[in-house]
Amino acid sequence: MGATLLAAIALMLILEGCIPLFAPALWREVFLFLTSMKNGQIRYAGLSSVLAGLALLLLLFVWN
Repeated sequence: MGATLLAAIALMLILEGCIPLFAPALWREVFLFLTSMKNGQIRYAGLSSVLAGLALLLLLFVWN
């Protein structure tokens, strides 16, 4: 389980690092847009991300 968790964190870091590496101007625009959002909007985006991740994990465990 520990190795799987570390692999998941490593993949997340790789994917999150690709945007500023390959498209720094886009990353800056997105970051500036996020700073202009209200707290409720940011929380909704975070909740949507968590729910999508949980749904993917559920599908993974159901199919295996």
